[in-house]
Amino acid sequence: MASKSNNVPEALRKFKYEVANEVGVSLKDGYNGDISAKDAGKVGGNMVKKMIQQAESQLR
Repeated sequence: MASKSNNVPEALRKFKYEVANEVGVSLKDGYNGDISAKDAGKVGGNMVKKMIQQAESQLR
C-alpha cells in the first residue's frame, strides 16, 4: 500500500519543507510523527497564513 505522502502534490510537499525551514522546524523525508504538536502547528499554521496571503494578493 502506498504511503499517504505519495498522494500529496509535489509543490505542496516542497512548500511544507520551505515553511518548516523558515520557522526553524527540522523535517526529514518521510515520517515526521515524532515532532512536537507545537512544531507541527507552527508549520501548518504558517502554511495556511501564506496560502491566504497569496490568495488575497491574487484577488486584488
